[in-house]
Amino acid sequence: MLPVVFLGLMGVAMLLYAILDGYDLGIGILMMGESEPNRDRMIAAIGPFWDANETWLVLGVGVLLVAFPSAHGLILSTLYLPVSIMLAGLILRGVSFDFRAKVGAKHKNLWDRLFSLGSIMATLSQGYMLGQYIVGFDSGFYATLFSWASAFCVSFAYVMIGACWLVLKTSDDLQASAVRWARIALVVTAIGLVLVSVINPLASDAIYSKWLSWPQIGLLAPLPLTTMILISVMYRHLRVMPYENDRLSWLPFVLCIGIYVLAFAGLAYSFYPFIIPQQMTVWDAAAAPESLRVVLLGCAVVLPAIFFYTALSYWIFRGKSTALSYE
Repeated sequence: MLPVVFLGLMGVAMLLYAILDGYDLGIGILMMGESEPNRDRMIAAIGPFWDANETWLVLGVGVLLVAFPSAHGLILSTLYLPVSIMLAGLILRGVSFDFRAKVGAKHKNLWDRLFSLGSIMATLSQGYMLGQYIVGFDSGFYATLFSWASAFCVSFAYVMIGACWLVLKTSDDLQASAVRWARIALVVTAIGLVLVSVINPLASDAIYSKWLSWPQIGLLAPLPLTTMILISVMYRHLRVMPYENDRLSWLPFVLCIGIYVLAFAGLAYSFYPFIIPQQMTVWDAAAAPESLRVVLLGCAVVLPAIFFYTALSYWIFRGKSTALSYE
């Protein structure tokens, strides 16, 4: 039972990371095409949250390390290069975020570009790792091609949720620009979801049976159908937004979260009980029960604290973002 509990904790941490840090990664990418005043407004929209958002990645990787050490070693050794690129990108983002506030005006543009570069490095690496995970860490040509397609689509999924966050937190010309980017990114993300839905069953007979045998195909049909409905509703609203008086500016972000949750649920169902697809189950990879009990006590203290300060920060900084100031 304990290995399943820790698998759930790791899954929740990774989902929350994809949603919360996903939007500020997406905004980092979008900064490339905006003017300096708009870039300041974009930084202001993520400034109070972005450091805390990365906590979920640390938690997820930490759970993988302490609860599933065998899987941790295999995954990180197989994905050493993309993990290194991701970490370099996250470090570059952190340095650029601080330096843009301290350098003179003529160097500010450079650090904004480096912030965008770090965001692209992180998103492409994460998407590539997801693709590799789906194909079972296969290194063949078609598996590598799919992993690069996954990298591209995941980056657009982050752009989509980042643009939706800007729709919620900003107004005027920046909000209108965010609506356009959200619409484009939604289409690419939908293509990526279709691609994963096709490749995933083809990569494994077990996954094929879980999804496409009877009666599973009937019982699971609401999952892809609901995802299609959310995508359709979101696209319809993005075509006519922004509404007068900023009405329903929250809706695209909420719909985007729904799409993320359903996509994650589909992947979780596909691979359970394997923590490494078709190679290692959660019970094979789990640490000793005594170790898991000690770690679970720590999680019981840490998790409520993380949820509390996350909820508190979002409550304090609710509403539209204000003008950026370093005074």
